[in-house]
Amino acid sequence: MNTKYYLGVDIGGTKCAVVCGDSEGHILEKTRFDTRDCAATVARILDTAAAMAESAARQGQAVCAVGVSCGSPMDSARGIIREPPNLPGWVDVPITDMLTARLGLPAALCNDANACALAEWRFGAGKGTRNMVFLTFGTGMGAGLILDGRLYAGTCDAAGEIGHMRLAPDGPVGFFKAGSFEGFCSGGGLAKMGQRLALEAIQRGEAPAFCPTLADLPSVTAKSIADAAHAPEPDPVALAVYAQCGTRLGQALAVLVDVLNPECIVLGSVFARSGDLLIPSMQRVLSAECLPDSLAVCRILPAALTESVGDLAALTVAMEAEDAGSAENAGSAENAGSAENAENAESAGETS
Repeated sequence: MNTKYYLGVDIGGTKCAVVCGDSEGHILEKTRFDTRDCAATVARILDTAAAMAESAARQGQAVCAVGVSCGSPMDSARGIIREPPNLPGWVDVPITDMLTARLGLPAALCNDANACALAEWRFGAGKGTRNMVFLTFGTGMGAGLILDGRLYAGTCDAAGEIGHMRLAPDGPVGFFKAGSFEGFCSGGGLAKMGQRLALEAIQRGEAPAFCPTLADLPSVTAKSIADAAHAPEPDPVALAVYAQCGTRLGQALAVLVDVLNPECIVLGSVFARSGDLLIPSMQRVLSAECLPDSLAVCRILPAALTESVGDLAALTVAMEAEDAGSAENAGSAENAGSAENAENAESAGETS
């Protein structure tokens, strides 16, 4: 198979990256820079992408397409960024049109959860599947859905906002909702649960290792709790925090298993680092709640792509852009051929 080359643009709230890579997932060149105001950052993206494409061409590596990954909201079909919370001032930015005009290449835009889902599907834990769910499980909780071998984005690019799903009448706040999936299962949610259980333990005179005093409550994080749970003498409060999180995780995964019947669910960030603390309680809920046949065919896996996921995510969006362009061209050719055949048949009929 001939190796193809792509550009990927990962736009974050504090940093941006432009990468050049190939169809095997190898990163060949990368430039990172600070995210500034919209106009300055877009200009830097365009200049960097153009220079990178020219450099690749000089080495005989013609770039096929460009992919852009950033936060929502957006209109991915039209390639427009619509002021995500981490990108104030980025109002209705037609980023794909701008890249195509500058580079003469097809370009596509995708939200970061969907882009990471594509990367894990092509190169990571979901490789070889046709039905896969990716859960970010980091600062927040979002999902990317690969259904029947294709990314499913929904009617208005809102598919996968699973962090908004309510799991309990009350609980930690996440995605502006108390008791939500994101409230229980995210880095911030774990910290909030840890603070609550630590306060209760301190009031009982049993201060946990990750929070010895009331003054330490604001500094509690998902990592500090996990470190205490992984200590040679595991802290019981830390273990309880992750057990509660695992229970809520099991609740949400059970819905995904029963509704979508995926081959695997891939979980990033927190699960990749601390899955051993979550799996026992998660598995108990899955076993109790899921349809047995659906659970039997679904693997729950940690993300395989860690440090490189942002770069590969943007590249896989470019690959999707090229695939979509190829399909569109094939459809146009088929339609043109059908029209020509119909015209020939009509002419033959008139001649006879």
